[in-house]
Amino acid sequence: METVGSRIRKLREEKGLTLDQISERTGISKGFLSDTENGNRNMSSQNMLKVANELNASLDYLLRGADVAPPKPEPLTIPPELTQAAREMNLSFTQTEALLAAHRSVVARRSNEERKTPTVQDWKEMYETLKKFLV
Repeated sequence: METVGSRIRKLREEKGLTLDQISERTGISKGFLSDTENGNRNMSSQNMLKVANELNASLDYLLRGADVAPPKPEPLTIPPELTQAAREMNLSFTQTEALLAAHRSVVARRSNEERKTPTVQDWKEMYETLKKFLV
C-alpha cells in the first residue's frame, strides 16, 4: 500500500533530489524525512506543506495519492453601469471588484424576486454606503 512517505520518496527521486537537499530546503531533519519515507514516523501538516511546496506537489496527492484539478476561475465581467460609475468616482480595479463582490453577496441572499440591473447611480450610492468596508 502506498503511503505519504512512499509518495514523498517517489517524487523526491523523480526530481533527482537527495534527503539532504530536501532537509536543507525545508528545515526538516534528514533523519525525520528518512523515517517518514520508511513509514516509521508521521509528518505534521506544517511539515507536509513544506515538503509539498518543495516537491511541487499537492497535499491531496501526498495524502491520498490523487491530484484534484484546481477549480477553473470564471472570467470577471464588470457590468457597464459599474464601469461607468467606477470611472466617474476614480475607483481602482480592486475597489471596483470589491464593490461588485459586495453586490453579488447581497443579491445572493435575496429571494429570486424580480432582480433589476443596478444603475450608475445605484452603484455610486452602494459604494458610498460601503466604502469604509471595501478594500
